[in-house]
Amino acid sequence: MRSTPSIFDDWKDRELDEILEIVRGVVEDPEYSTVRQWRERGGKVVGHFQVYFPEEIVHAAGLLPLKICGAQVEGVEAESHFGSYLCSIIKTSLELALTRKVELEMFVTHPICDAARNLGAIWGRNFPYKSQILYLPQNPNSSHAVPYLRAEYRRVLDDIEEIAGHPVSGNDLRRSIGVYNEGRALMRELYAIKRDTPWLIAADEAYVLVALAGILPREQFNTLMRAVLPMIRQRPLKAQDKMRVVFEGGFCEQPPIDLLHAIARSCYVVDDDLMIGLRWIVEDVPQSDDPLGDLAWAYVNNSSYSPVQHDSRKPKERMLLERIKRSRADLAIITAAKMCEPGLEEQVTYHRALDEQGIPYFISEFEENQTSFEHLAIQLETFVENLLFS
Repeated sequence: MRSTPSIFDDWKDRELDEILEIVRGVVEDPEYSTVRQWRERGGKVVGHFQVYFPEEIVHAAGLLPLKICGAQVEGVEAESHFGSYLCSIIKTSLELALTRKVELEMFVTHPICDAARNLGAIWGRNFPYKSQILYLPQNPNSSHAVPYLRAEYRRVLDDIEEIAGHPVSGNDLRRSIGVYNEGRALMRELYAIKRDTPWLIAADEAYVLVALAGILPREQFNTLMRAVLPMIRQRPLKAQDKMRVVFEGGFCEQPPIDLLHAIARSCYVVDDDLMIGLRWIVEDVPQSDDPLGDLAWAYVNNSSYSPVQHDSRKPKERMLLERIKRSRADLAIITAAKMCEPGLEEQVTYHRALDEQGIPYFISEFEENQTSFEHLAIQLETFVENLLFS
């Protein structure tokens, strides 16, 4: 595995608040300046659409895996490629490529919904590089799920090796798994801080730190997190009288950061499913002489839940209740992106389960290009105050 060029050093030797401000700027940058720097230094990029992708197989080849998750841009160019009634993330993701804000050597999507299933073909007709669909197992409970998924990873890796111009060895993959295991552990530590001392890190601040992992080489993300986590723990902030909340509904399209900031003004978000694909594997991936098999096993057996995976061992309403219990939350915010069929369907299941358990919940929807949050913030604040003083 080749050494990775450093493309994000602005945060070094800064105070925590400055670092968080810089990180937010990078995450919200529609020009993807860090990715552009990577390419200017000779690097190649493989973009992958939401929700989960095994970034280790790209990293092991010395390429940059880039999480394509839309942006706050107008989808003028992309509009002509889609119908009207689709979620925003599909259009803005294609818009980034059509307007050359993001340039790739390969694009991978997943059949998580009808729109995402068709995104690969539309992308492939408009760009000269390969556009692949990674078929994650529809039935993860089958005894054939792990060997099937290993073969899928191998198929995609063949294309990655062609782009890289060299084979990827088992040692390359094992090293990458080690790097990503460290990154996952650092994210778990961040979420432990959110759960145990939520006044030290607001929802929007934690979000931008995790989102950075989808843009940077993972080694550089790890370096930043190793420096930032002790700073967060030493923050001289005191607990306030706020209710503890689980935010559910950010598994694919992401809410605007200002929306998370508005929520954080009245609540402590102690757990969520934001950027869940970057945290999909919930523990370290095991290391053996079959690293592709290890990655496939971890996806099937050691992973989170979402509305786009159907696993009888992980019924989503039960998993949400467990998340609320584990994080000692007082209530849930159940939301979904506009036009998102999987997310909107799950709201029905979630609110029934919450009603049965007597857990308060607030239902809303969002769009990544949303710019006004005051009305929602007032509604949420009123809802929370009624609970506090009832």
